[in-house]
Amino acid sequence: MIQIVKKVSIFGFVLTVAGLGVGIGQNLSRTTPESDLARISSALASSSSTGEQDRYESIELFSRVLQFVKANYVDEVKNKQLIEGAIKGMLETLDPHSNFLPADLYKDMQTDTSGKFGGLGIEIGMKDNILTILAPIEDTPAWKSGLKPMDRIVKINSETTKGMNLMEAVNKMRGKPKTDVMLSIYREGFEKIRDIKITRDIIKIQSVKHEVLEPQYGYVRLTTFNESASKDVKKAIEEMSKKAKLRGLVFDLRTNPGGLLDQAVEVASLFVDDGVIVSTIGRSKDQKEVKYALKGKAFKDFPVAILVNSSTASAAEIVAGALQDQHRAIIMGQPTFGKGSVQTVVPLPPDMGLKLTIARYYTPSGRSIQEKGVQPDVILDEYDPRLLSQAKLKGESFREKDLKGHMANTDEDKGGESSAKEFKKEELDALSRESKDKKKGGSDRNLSKDKDKDREEDDMIPQRMNPKEDYQVRQALTSLKSYEVFKKIASPSGIANAASLNKVEATKEAKE
Repeated sequence: MIQIVKKVSIFGFVLTVAGLGVGIGQNLSRTTPESDLARISSALASSSSTGEQDRYESIELFSRVLQFVKANYVDEVKNKQLIEGAIKGMLETLDPHSNFLPADLYKDMQTDTSGKFGGLGIEIGMKDNILTILAPIEDTPAWKSGLKPMDRIVKINSETTKGMNLMEAVNKMRGKPKTDVMLSIYREGFEKIRDIKITRDIIKIQSVKHEVLEPQYGYVRLTTFNESASKDVKKAIEEMSKKAKLRGLVFDLRTNPGGLLDQAVEVASLFVDDGVIVSTIGRSKDQKEVKYALKGKAFKDFPVAILVNSSTASAAEIVAGALQDQHRAIIMGQPTFGKGSVQTVVPLPPDMGLKLTIARYYTPSGRSIQEKGVQPDVILDEYDPRLLSQAKLKGESFREKDLKGHMANTDEDKGGESSAKEFKKEELDALSRESKDKKKGGSDRNLSKDKDKDREEDDMIPQRMNPKEDYQVRQALTSLKSYEVFKKIASPSGIANAASLNKVEATKEAKE
């Protein structure tokens, strides 16, 4: 029996295309304790006498087929090629996260969480059996080339991707930095398939981005759970808190394919400092492990809204599910990917590996998100911010304060009256935009067919994500701002005031 010395992992559901290698999902790795290794080894070795007989008969069948192919196939075939092909085929009968790793892929898997690698900067997966881009990483060659989520890769260097699995596709796209790869892309709305040449480069991932959306309301986007994820998220929150005490945080986990399991636990521990974060259970009940929140690290004095979508997977789902079950955050967006399984990586001599699904993971309440995903508390559709801004109604308003000679509100400060009579820059900008809109007459909203080509070209221009213009971020911000209002309504004093007002009204009605 092969000695098992490996890492147990929870992997993302995509392949990150690298120039000098490929990271399979995001490698959520941790060293497996010796007791766990012994338990897994024992489980692999144990079988019934009937099972042993079936195994020997199957091995004999395999040996006969191997020898027949070796002796009679039209071309000479090496034993290594046949054996590796057989192993690959065997694992393809299991779930899509169990794979045979040739030497080059196994080597890359061991280093794919450093946050720096060579490649295109795209995350890919299979949708409807078609190779599909799930997300280009911002500021990478793929992003600069205008690739978008849900683009279909139909050819790689003029070779069709029909029938290719993810591993084969990645091997085709791999290569040294500063070399080119040609991808043939189909996107909904394109008149025809488009060839896009991309130059591979060294990819340095900035996993955390942050900014203040409004005074006291922050935004943090985490793109992957790499080795520094929790440290960088904590730093971002602390930097925003220095400007003003936060009253709410939008935590963006959209299109996050996962990462290190330990980092998922540490990130969740930034918001809760007690209780279960995740548990994993294998084939037998004694193969259970529970991860608890790390005490003393949590920011607990502001509400959190977490944004998720269908490309939120693995470690990102662990965090979202944990904070949802712990009632620490409101989850908003679309149902997540639903990757709720645990993989182990077993080294195979000489330099190969086996990635095998060995367990499922569960949220603190005992939910398995496998296939179902994390269901948001509030469903939000995604909108193109450019089209959304065009569709926004820009009607004029007329209120009491616009009447000439209106009474001033004496509750305001002394400068209120004079400042109300002066034009503000925002008002002038708004008037200018409305004037331009009237001249255009709304033609932008009814593009004719002869402009389809221009629109297609515009669609290839990379769009940098601006949280302040993102529809879902704005909805999350609105929910956070409503938190204080609803908290007052639900407070004992708020309920008492409401009851008092109702009593007064009831007394009036009785007198009348």
